[in-house]
Amino acid sequence: MMPIIFTVLGLCIGLSFGNSLKSGLKVGVGFIGLSIVTALLTSALGPALDEVVKIYDLQLKVFDMGWPAAAAVAYNTAVGAFIIPVCLGVNLLMLLTKTTRTVNIDLWNYWHFAFIGAVIYFASESLAWGFFGAIICYIITLIIADMTAKKFQGFYKDMDGISIPQPFCGGFVPFAWAINKGLDMIPGIEKLEIDAEGMKKKFGLLGEPLFLGVVVGIGIGCLTCNSGSEIVDKIPYILGLGIKMGAVMELIPRVTVLFIEGLKPISDATRSLIARKFKGADGLNIGMSPALVIGHPTTLVVSLLLIPVTLLLAVILPGNQFLPLASLAGMFYVFPLVLPFTKGNVVKTFIIGLVVIVMGLYMVTNLAGAFTLAAKDVYAATGDAAVSIPAGFQGGSLDFASSPLAWIIYQCTENLKWIGSGLLVIATMGLMIWNRILIVRNQKAMVAKNSDEIQKTE
Repeated sequence: MMPIIFTVLGLCIGLSFGNSLKSGLKVGVGFIGLSIVTALLTSALGPALDEVVKIYDLQLKVFDMGWPAAAAVAYNTAVGAFIIPVCLGVNLLMLLTKTTRTVNIDLWNYWHFAFIGAVIYFASESLAWGFFGAIICYIITLIIADMTAKKFQGFYKDMDGISIPQPFCGGFVPFAWAINKGLDMIPGIEKLEIDAEGMKKKFGLLGEPLFLGVVVGIGIGCLTCNSGSEIVDKIPYILGLGIKMGAVMELIPRVTVLFIEGLKPISDATRSLIARKFKGADGLNIGMSPALVIGHPTTLVVSLLLIPVTLLLAVILPGNQFLPLASLAGMFYVFPLVLPFTKGNVVKTFIIGLVVIVMGLYMVTNLAGAFTLAAKDVYAATGDAAVSIPAGFQGGSLDFASSPLAWIIYQCTENLKWIGSGLLVIATMGLMIWNRILIVRNQKAMVAKNSDEIQKTE
């Protein structure tokens, strides 16, 4: 559907049919390419990690369904069926009231809003509460996208006029800001200012994401062996796993180029159309998928290093019942809005990632019961094997179920009921008012600047 959606969108905003179709096809190919690469990651790691689970007898009761299953559950519910038109309506209302400057055309990732809505819906048995949670999440996400837009555009190249309104990424922004500030206060931390390019210069081949992928893959392959002699017997398999992990690290940046080539014309044309049709629309940002930037070297390096660390934490953390396997590919999406705060620093980004992953494991465990209710209902209605849960297990996914934003909204609506919901409304209204004040102030500054430039020209 994505090529069709973006082709039609391109035509609606004034692109020629040829350019619209080209953009739509590149977006579609980008999604296919990313799916192939992440499937390579999960198909290579999945059997290896299953073997590690058996060897070390890991008994964790929350089954990792992965993000495709989470998205299927989200869209195949009563909330998911109407989430796109409802959220587009909310976005339009916020634009008219100047409480956001983001036009969110990242339609695919609307499943995140449907996800939290579906979980609340099945836990509370109320469709109204489900939509309430989804809409609150959507509003907060748009405000976070506005507040991070300038930093995002300043850090990543060729991203002018683009923001990231994806709640999984946005949920980690407060932690990125707070932890980064805390790290800056530690004496000597400046000596650890190493970004991905700095790693390449300092460590040469050892600092390359490609090489690190091979090393981590070989290390995981060795863990599937019971003895040293078995390692020798499995050398072809171990080396093959290393090459596959290296391929993932090398191919993801190349695939994301297709997203940029497909989405950039849509973004530019949308901004141009809005600027022509709507007075005072200067400064609007187009909400895009974080897939545009997950190929950044720091994201690749830190995500890769966190894979074995996350597995270890899942086993040793008391009270955790979730072992991430299928959704490890979602690790890349933790960092698109973290890097602008750490300026790509590998050490700081790793520390932030470590903190949010620890929290995320507990959040997935906590939400597993409600997620299982939703998954079982969808499976009963559709028979989709992708959302089936093995007997004796609950279901979970690292993607969005581990987001602080999803967890807080669920706890407020389900456990605190009216009091929690009231607090959510107050906080959301406060953020909207604050965001409107900033937007109006920036518009006045922009008008004054343009007026000064006109006077100088005259």
